[in-house]
Amino acid sequence: MSRPVWTARSGIIGPAALAGFVGLVIGLGGCRLDREFIYHPDRPIPATPEAAGLPYEDVYYKTADGIRLNGWFVPAPGSTEILIWFHGNAGNIGHRVENIRRMHDALGVSIFIFDYREYGRSEGSVSEAGTYEDARASLEFLKSRTGLSSDRILYFGRSLGSAVAVELALESPPRALILESPMTSIRDMARVVLPYLPTGFLIQTEYDSISKIGKIHRPVFILHGDRDDVVPFEQGRRLFGAANEPKFFYAIPGASHNDTYLVGGKLYWEAWKKFLNGLPR
Repeated sequence: MSRPVWTARSGIIGPAALAGFVGLVIGLGGCRLDREFIYHPDRPIPATPEAAGLPYEDVYYKTADGIRLNGWFVPAPGSTEILIWFHGNAGNIGHRVENIRRMHDALGVSIFIFDYREYGRSEGSVSEAGTYEDARASLEFLKSRTGLSSDRILYFGRSLGSAVAVELALESPPRALILESPMTSIRDMARVVLPYLPTGFLIQTEYDSISKIGKIHRPVFILHGDRDDVVPFEQGRRLFGAANEPKFFYAIPGASHNDTYLVGGKLYWEAWKKFLNGLPR
């Protein structure tokens, strides 16, 4: 059975499409491999937190290089925690509404989620450097919105977003770093998904979390579905092994890549609560 081209949402590309994709890569000399392999942005916003019964603020702000970004601030009354959410490589923030609702209800945390450039209503063209700029701008906006410093804010990165969160944690250490279904690097993902292509010279994008996480000295919590069909479970374990203490790992029994918070059920949220309750005050 062929492995799917990497995506963090539904719409996995099958064997026939993969063959066409490989032909495209060869025909273009590999010049678009990074974008075709990594990023799958959608423009239309399918839902907002209002559809899930959540009050929210729809916000716009600019990056240092002048790109206008869009995000949502979803407050939780009486919340003692604020979380900034770095989503995966496909869709946009509108595809995370159900996940936002469940996190909001289960944990009672205030959430700020934003779209990278080219995703949803955010301007620009996405790239690795661009996602890092977007993360910096989003943190600065959240700090201005809440009056908190970065060491009072939780970073939550999912799939591709885990690498963006790791990079930001190096520059602006958070209260804690939470990574779900994380990859070790793009090179490692390419070897899994496209094992027969010479991706070493075709892919310039790195998102090299495995070389960075050991430089972070903040509590780390990694969650990974033990049946992840996109990012191998082993990559989450390797990233955990490279992280500094205090660190915690939770294997989500029976979960694949996109259903972690659904399959995980009560025990999944209990693992979150245990980690958050154990953070130094």
